[in-house]
Amino acid sequence: MPSFGPESRGQLATCDERLQEICNAVIINYDFSVLEGFRSNDRQAELLRQNKTTKAPGESWHNTSPSLAVDLAPYPIDWENHKRFYLLAGFMFQAAKERGLAIIWGGDWDGDWIHTDQTFHDLPHYQIMVK
Repeated sequence: MPSFGPESRGQLATCDERLQEICNAVIINYDFSVLEGFRSNDRQAELLRQNKTTKAPGESWHNTSPSLAVDLAPYPIDWENHKRFYLLAGFMFQAAKERGLAIIWGGDWDGDWIHTDQTFHDLPHYQIMVK
């Protein structure tokens, strides 16, 4: 059975309890790594400079403490195998739904289940939907 390694557990601990609950449910069935939870403004600025995000420091859900966003990747990580990211998204959405929670995924920002209408794909990114 898959389980989180120390780095994944450390990153997940920086996230909102609801994201932790979803991720802990999914890891039982699908192996993935937690890449990043909370992100400092300095780290956010660096990612913006590298064109790896579109959000300025303080504007990302990663910049809240605890983090309302988390970046995940199927393990072992293969950045070219997008199908595994889509499969992980299915597990994430199901686990969220079972808990009465709503999430947003960086592969379908507008939540319309059409993945070809996105202007910025961020397949590792999940955030808890804030009402």
